[in-house]
Amino acid sequence: MFFLGSAYPNGKLALNASVPPILFGALRMGIVFLCLLPFCKLKIPPKKYFVPLIGFSICMGAGVNMFLYLSLDAASIIAPITIGAQLSIPFGIIISSLFLKENISFKKWALIFTSFLGIVLIAFDPKISEEIFAILLVFVMAFFYGLSQVFSRYLKELDVKFTSAFMGLVGFIILATISQLFEENIFYQISMISAIGWLNILYAGVIISIFGHMMMFYLYKFYPVGQVLPFYSLFPVFGIIVSFFIFFEIPTFIVVIGGIIVITSVFLLNKTR
Repeated sequence: MFFLGSAYPNGKLALNASVPPILFGALRMGIVFLCLLPFCKLKIPPKKYFVPLIGFSICMGAGVNMFLYLSLDAASIIAPITIGAQLSIPFGIIISSLFLKENISFKKWALIFTSFLGIVLIAFDPKISEEIFAILLVFVMAFFYGLSQVFSRYLKELDVKFTSAFMGLVGFIILATISQLFEENIFYQISMISAIGWLNILYAGVIISIFGHMMMFYLYKFYPVGQVLPFYSLFPVFGIIVSFFIFFEIPTFIVVIGGIIVITSVFLLNKTR
């Protein structure tokens, strides 16, 4: 959870080092693809996996990364972005209800409501008034993350390394194209990236995307998902702690209360059957 939480301050460090946000996401996904390629068996999966695999790759590889770094680029305070990303769990449950016809109990609806209520409370913090656009962007990121988890349910039989590598390739192609269109010449932008910027990109690609997520998948082999997933709620705590030591950012009282409401609601959502 520490590695996942550190994604936010790490991303902000790279953006502060003048790495364009969309290009950052593209390079992160490119590194994931290149690192996992040697460990993948290159074969075309059965046709039944085509749509969910492409959907997962677009949502997770392109959608999540693009709006994550756009939100960090627009934000001057990291804590609300870190907490807002937790809404990916409620979004995932709502999307599952709409498209997979999964029943949502009254208790889950109540927890979904309180999780959004916590974000609304944070938005009323006077210091967050200039962060509304960044929070809206992280809402979109959370939606794509929730949607990607719905697609991933159809990919359980595929090798994790293959799906992650394919996601990295698709994400890189889409984000590199968008970066070229909106962030000027990507080759020039890449040549201008400093050593610190490259360290941030490598950390995001290798430590966060591969090592951090692979540890989660490793735990799934030995423990039920219901026991592992609640700990996902802890990553904002580590993100806020790392942000304090790097940027000396201290959350306001309203952000702390709103964050507790969101994190507690998501934690209970993960444990509720």
